[in-house]
Amino acid sequence: MQINLTGHHIEITDSLRNYVNEKMEKLERHFDKVVSINVILTVEKLVQKAEANVHLSGNDIFAEAHGEDMYASIDALVGKLDRQVKKHKEKITNHLHHKGVEVPVED
Repeated sequence: MQINLTGHHIEITDSLRNYVNEKMEKLERHFDKVVSINVILTVEKLVQKAEANVHLSGNDIFAEAHGEDMYASIDALVGKLDRQVKKHKEKITNHLHHKGVEVPVED
C-alpha cells in the first residue's frame, strides 16, 4: 500500500506523517486490496481539513473531514473511510457468494 501525503498551507512534520501512516494501516487490516491512498491536509483560517482518495481494486473511495484540530480531523477521516471500505468489502463478498446460486421464483 502506497500513501501519498500532501499539505496545503501546512508543513507535513514527521509526527504528522507517522500518525497518518499508522491510522491508514487500519484500512489495510480490514481490506487487503488497498492499492494506494492520496491524503491532502489543508489549513484554511481556523478549519483543519483532511481528505483522502483511496484506490481499491475495482473501486475508488473518497472522504473528507474537518475540525479545529488536525489530529481529530484525521481520526474522523479514517472513521469515514473505514466504514466505506467495510461496506465495499461486504458488497464484494455478497456478490461473490451469491454468484451462480439460483433463487427460486414463486408464482
